[in-house]
Amino acid sequence: MIMIRAIVRPEKSDDVLAALMDAGFPAVTKFSVAGRGKQRGIKIGEVTYDEIPKTMLMSVVPATDKEFVIKTIMEAARSTGKGAFGDGKIFVSDVEEVYTISSGVKEPAEEAAA
Repeated sequence: MIMIRAIVRPEKSDDVLAALMDAGFPAVTKFSVAGRGKQRGIKIGEVTYDEIPKTMLMSVVPATDKEFVIKTIMEAARSTGKGAFGDGKIFVSDVEEVYTISSGVKEPAEEAAA
C-alpha cells in the first residue's frame, strides 16, 4: 500500500476528486492548506502573499495502482494542457500499518485501501 498526497489548486480539487471517483478510487481525505513553493508566494501590487491557499488530497491505494492514480491526479489537476507554475505537487510514501479505529484491529496493509 502507498499513500499519495497531492497538493493542488483549490479550484482543481473537485476535478481531481471526480477523476479519482471515475477511476475507481473514491476514498480520499481533503484538507484546506496554505503554503508556498519555488515561487515564494505571489506579489500583487505592493502586497506580497507568502502563503497561497491550496488543497491537499490524501489517499491510500494498492502499490500496483500507483502510476495510474498519479497520472489521473496530474491530468485532472493541471491548469493548462502542459501544466503551469503553481499547479501543485504529489508526494508518495509507503504505508506500513493500518488500524481500524472502531474495532481496534490491525489490518494487513494490502487490504486497507479496499
